Amino acid sequence: MSYRKELRVAELAVQRAALLTQRVFHEKAKGTLSKDDKSPVTIGDFGAQALIIHAIRRSFPTDEIVGEEEASSLRENKALADQIWRLVNSTKLEDEAAEEQVGGPIKSQREMLQAIDEGQSPGGSRGRIWALDPIDGTMGFLRGGQYAVCLALIVDGHIKVGVLACPNLPVDDSTPLSADVANDSGEGRGVLFSAVLGSGATSRSLSRGALEKSQSIHMKDVPNITHAIFCESVEAGHSSHSDQADIAKKLGITRQSVRMDSQAKYGSIARGAGDLYLRLPVRADYEEKIWDHAAGDLIVREAGGHVTDVEGRRLDFSLGRTLKENKGVIAAPKAVHEHVLDAVRSVLDSK
Repeated sequence: MSYRKELRVAELAVQRAALLTQRVFHEKAKGTLSKDDKSPVTIGDFGAQALIIHAIRRSFPTDEIVGEEEASSLRENKALADQIWRLVNSTKLEDEAAEEQVGGPIKSQREMLQAIDEGQSPGGSRGRIWALDPIDGTMGFLRGGQYAVCLALIVDGHIKVGVLACPNLPVDDSTPLSADVANDSGEGRGVLFSAVLGSGATSRSLSRGALEKSQSIHMKDVPNITHAIFCESVEAGHSSHSDQADIAKKLGITRQSVRMDSQAKYGSIARGAGDLYLRLPVRADYEEKIWDHAAGDLIVREAGGHVTDVEGRRLDFSLGRTLKENKGVIAAPKAVHEHVLDAVRSVLDSK
């Protein structure tokens, strides 16, 4: 299958959701709740999830969806639900044909809440399942740094389509990854990354209407690993900074790592702005969520990279809502991945 329709709906739905998140930030309409895991939830999360699930439901009504959010807290907080509804109802693509492809407006607050709640699929190895993270990197979003709107289609356990909107990444693919790029927003920013299995990866500027022209992206050659730029999570609770520093030292990398939130790390290395992405486990019992990696995994692989866990195994998206058989993530160009993996194993085995 070409997955042409799936790709177009995903790109436009993610683009529309990204517009909503930008409005939330710039209008300073951020409101937070607390989930059971104490992580922050913004109105952008709920609104973006509603818009994307609405688009999927209109085009692919029998597909399942694994989404991060559910709407019970909104049903208990009418003022917040009203605020989200106003944003959802007024966020539209400026191109009529594009807006029609994502299902047009959500007609009522009730329909909005139902859409949010339709992301509760258990996942698994059979059928068509969309993995959705409406705002990946919520802390980055709240800081005005990097975050991503993420969507991937998994068919019979294998990722077929991946889309990432990174509203605060520079449009120019050649902009090197640095601390300034990782932490700031500004003019000339907003990128939509896409990939279809077997068809390569692309980037394009985010727009407010129809999709902009895309260009192919490729991971950069790393002839000298000591010059590599590697990126990692900002939060120490997400990835072991100390282990990653030891790995960089073992590889001879002297340049400071670039810390940034979200799957923007996957997009950054896929287009050659960075080289390596390391996410090492901080707890033996921690299970990564599939929505945190599915789109980025495919985009990096289609750009010429390799993505595995710390044991060298491909990430397995067929086991439910988590990557329960994988520990950590190593993403790198194919030519150097084994070298990086050897360094990771050496450091972890020495502990």
